[in-house]
Amino acid sequence: MDFSLTPEQEAIVETARRFAQNELAPGYAARDRSGKLERHLVAAMGRLGLLGIEHPEKFGGLGGDHVTAGLALEAIAVGDFSFGYVCIMCSLGGQIIAQHAAPEVAEEWLPKLISGEKIVGIGLTEPRGGSDAAQLQLKARREGDHYVLSGEKTSISFATQADVVCLFVRTGSADSGAKGITALLVPLDLPGITRTDFDDVGTRGVGRGSLFFDEVKVPVINRLGAENQGFGPVMQGFDYSRALIGLECVAIAQQSVTESWAYATERKAFGKPLSAFQGVSFPLAEAETQLHACRLMCLQTLWLKDQNLPHTSEAAMCKWWGPKLAFDVIHACLLTHGHGGYSKELPFQQRLRDVMGFEIGDGMAQIMKLIIARQKVGRQAVPA
Repeated sequence: MDFSLTPEQEAIVETARRFAQNELAPGYAARDRSGKLERHLVAAMGRLGLLGIEHPEKFGGLGGDHVTAGLALEAIAVGDFSFGYVCIMCSLGGQIIAQHAAPEVAEEWLPKLISGEKIVGIGLTEPRGGSDAAQLQLKARREGDHYVLSGEKTSISFATQADVVCLFVRTGSADSGAKGITALLVPLDLPGITRTDFDDVGTRGVGRGSLFFDEVKVPVINRLGAENQGFGPVMQGFDYSRALIGLECVAIAQQSVTESWAYATERKAFGKPLSAFQGVSFPLAEAETQLHACRLMCLQTLWLKDQNLPHTSEAAMCKWWGPKLAFDVIHACLLTHGHGGYSKELPFQQRLRDVMGFEIGDGMAQIMKLIIARQKVGRQAVPA
């Protein structure tokens, strides 16, 4: 098993690292206050080839593998966690579009997402359906060559900033479950769409909120896959994004540990550096070990995807463990810095708030553990 990076991977990671350090990190705290991402920086990521690395070259991607996309995401997330989520949405939404959109629709939208000209969101969660994602209520009725949408989506990442959304709607009967769901690519400038934003605890730059649809007409050509068969594509896509989310969370936790080692060797107490005290150095050593293990699991999951091998269970492991581990580690790093760590002058409190959102979004830990159990013992793990 070869763990070394290719020269191409090293070049991409170094480009992402420099961009994150020079362009993203200086504005990290300001974006937490504004709740906005600068679109010129998203476009700059696109020009550098940092968005849609794994997407086909004909759409403007690099045609790279999923491991490389994950390595670039790591570097971006260290600079600004919310910008890391731009990468994830381009990967997830772009994959759905590339695999399931009509050719003319993919040719229209994918180059814009990969170049950073446009931002894509995923419209799945509803007021009455989060974890039980198959029980959607937003309705779409067919009228000629259009679907007409009425209803609400909530807790949608980039709700206030996205230009287009992969939207999952009910086209079947109310009791049809997953078999009655259709996926549509919906531009968010269509008449009848309104948005509201949430005042969130963390990842404020993402701009989470609600989308409301009042008799919105969407061309049938914008359907992603077959009618009443839209649920499968998003579930398969989440296997990819869950590994990326774990990797993103681990990245900023590792940065926090690196900063804490530096602080512990410079700061002195009782005539010795803090690192000389096992109460300080041992928690950091444990964090190094656990983060290393979680990172390897995330990369292995991406490698499995590159090999077209099953990775649903591994992806769920990444998703429940990565955010929880990152939260615990960043919390420990904040405490290591004492009263200074509790200040907004240092980034630990913001990182802590940012990773906490992924303990909820894109599947809570309980759902991830249920997925793992189902993968191991099948229907016996399904609650009665």
